[in-house]
Amino acid sequence: MARLTLESIRRRTMDAHWVATWAAMPQFTEPDNLPPHVAGGRAFVDVTLRQTVRVSVGGERVRLRLTNAFGDVPLAIAAVSVALPAGGAAGVSAIRPDTARAVTFHGQRSVVVPAGALMVSDPLDVPLARGANLTVSVHLAQGHPADALTSHPGSRTTSYVLGGNRVADADLPGADPVDHWYLLGAVEVWAPATTGAVALLGDSLTDGRGSTTNGNDRWPDRLLDRLPPGVAVINQAGGGNRVLHDGLGPSALARLDRDVLAQSGVRWLVVFEGVNDLGTAAPTEAAQKQVAADLIAAYEQLVARAYARCDRVYGATITPFGGSDPYDDPDGRREAARQEVNRWIRTGGLFDGVLDFDAAVRDPERPHRLLAAFDEGDHLHINPAGYQAIANAVPDGLFR
Repeated sequence: MARLTLESIRRRTMDAHWVATWAAMPQFTEPDNLPPHVAGGRAFVDVTLRQTVRVSVGGERVRLRLTNAFGDVPLAIAAVSVALPAGGAAGVSAIRPDTARAVTFHGQRSVVVPAGALMVSDPLDVPLARGANLTVSVHLAQGHPADALTSHPGSRTTSYVLGGNRVADADLPGADPVDHWYLLGAVEVWAPATTGAVALLGDSLTDGRGSTTNGNDRWPDRLLDRLPPGVAVINQAGGGNRVLHDGLGPSALARLDRDVLAQSGVRWLVVFEGVNDLGTAAPTEAAQKQVAADLIAAYEQLVARAYARCDRVYGATITPFGGSDPYDDPDGRREAARQEVNRWIRTGGLFDGVLDFDAAVRDPERPHRLLAAFDEGDHLHINPAGYQAIANAVPDGLFR
């Protein structure tokens, strides 16, 4: 098994480098999102987590990032393996045993991830095709406090939890399904130097609220289908996330370094976030004028900081929420603020390009509302057809 060497640690050589092919925004695990097998509601003891992710670009060598970002105690991982899922499908508990590979850290099967930290695995020879699903199985032998577990609740992909060390098992009969990811920060591939990743900074609309569980039909998935083979897509979005203030996860301003700038191979950033800032600010004229001004200032900060790593930064307009409870307001002050922010995104000249998602999904007869054919039902979130429309609205040639 290959161990990390100076050559493999280096971000780039003359002809190749590590690129994040999949990532998820780490979040604190709230009580409703805890996995099964939490002993007495306190600890996660002697269990195997089997989880599937869809990679974007392919490669012949792979490494993992396991995260304890929101843990306040060390995370003891006993064993990890990767494999291709049976049938290549997302959200299944069975793997192809002939593809299973043990994951090591400094040559060892186990690793302790310090509180607040992450660990990068040794490289593995695992051929991955573009857009393939990859299964990661993790065994936690020791107890880990349930209130210190790092996860990504909005996986829209089914994971499985079963007692004991089952990382090498071909299937997990009797395992408990749970639609969340745990402990996985990123999957990276060793790719040509011309390969780069686009990071998507967003909220539930990018995380895929309204998409099909195990269907991989979020707009980032649909965008991948349109991109050249050498462009990776990493979805760094979370439900309820805001640009200005912490809420369901740290604010975009607070997490930019961790979720974008620290990711391997990132060359482009798309900012599609702000609806939750408008929707949670008071529906008064003064409050909405202030949040609109603050959002514009925050976008300027995100762009200025992103250029430390990214070649280009693109801004996406905020999509409609008319009729949504509680975001819509009868006096239309939040809608006025949305229009003000979108006008600035389109004409302010800050971004290297504009992705006009508002125009792609709004009802032309009632532009403050989503087109009915794209409405998930709550007048805020978007269905798979709408996500396809959003992906189609990304101009050609932005990621070259």
